[in-house]
Amino acid sequence: MTYLPSVDRYKNMEYRRCGKSGIKLPAVSLGLWHNFGHVDVLQHFRKTVQLAFDSGITHFDLANNYGPPPGSAEENFGKLLKDDFRGYRDEMIISTKAGYTMWDGPYGDWGSKKYLIASLDQSLKRMELDYVDIFYHHRPDPETPLEETMAALDLIVRQGKALYVGISNYPEAEAQKAIDILKELGTPCLIHQPKYSMFERWVEGGLLDVLEKDGVGCIPFSPLAQGLLTNKYLHGIPDDSRAARSTGFLQASQVTPERIKQISALNDIALQRNQTLAQMALSWLLKDPRVTSVLIGASKPEQLADSLKCLDNTRFDAEELAKIEAILK
Repeated sequence: MTYLPSVDRYKNMEYRRCGKSGIKLPAVSLGLWHNFGHVDVLQHFRKTVQLAFDSGITHFDLANNYGPPPGSAEENFGKLLKDDFRGYRDEMIISTKAGYTMWDGPYGDWGSKKYLIASLDQSLKRMELDYVDIFYHHRPDPETPLEETMAALDLIVRQGKALYVGISNYPEAEAQKAIDILKELGTPCLIHQPKYSMFERWVEGGLLDVLEKDGVGCIPFSPLAQGLLTNKYLHGIPDDSRAARSTGFLQASQVTPERIKQISALNDIALQRNQTLAQMALSWLLKDPRVTSVLIGASKPEQLADSLKCLDNTRFDAEELAKIEAILK
């Protein structure tokens, strides 16, 4: 059956300006880090992407190594673009990244011009696209001069392979340098994608101030701390969870009794706000005007639908914020 997007898709989504650019992003964006590889079921993630678009999510975030196996998320997303979203490309912001290991040898990792240009060419082939909207350097490279990495991003824009560029996982000092170099080159940094959640708050130590000062957007990834900020771990580690398998980024050792106590106390506040813990965790990030969008993953459409309800209540009163701070300390 041919997919036809909802005619009301833009009615209920909030769109936020990305830094000082002309681009607005949906307050909630869909990341394809997990659940969109060849090991997953195409029909399942097809429904998730369709629901996202029907709900006003216009931004879809990938990277060269997303899968598993690496590259398969881009291939699958390219297939969906061709099968379901033909004619809707101009309503979408599609981003991808390079910076982690993608192929063997000295040119398949980090931040050289050789790697970044080759990687994006491969990504475009996998998705069958002429360009992406945003191309990120995925992590700082301690050995390649930052000038070379940023010059590669600038070249990519001048070649027409990306409209905008961004950085991810850059700490404050390196982010500032990267932003300054890009400004000099004439290709401003559009956005920064850091790890940020109630349990991971390093960005508050100065990075958010840098982004605000320089007019750069911010899109946190892992806003639910790999599932810790959901009701899944309220009573310990379920057998079917990521932590139980210890195959992903969340290890059983991270789900400590102290952490469970925090999760339970936060859940009590969420219930008082008529939210799930996950919804409150997303709302908590969106309360900050410096946050352009939050990047969520979803293994099924119901998960995405639940997360989107965070937009119903993004206001916190002083008392709620004080209680949350007390728990997080």
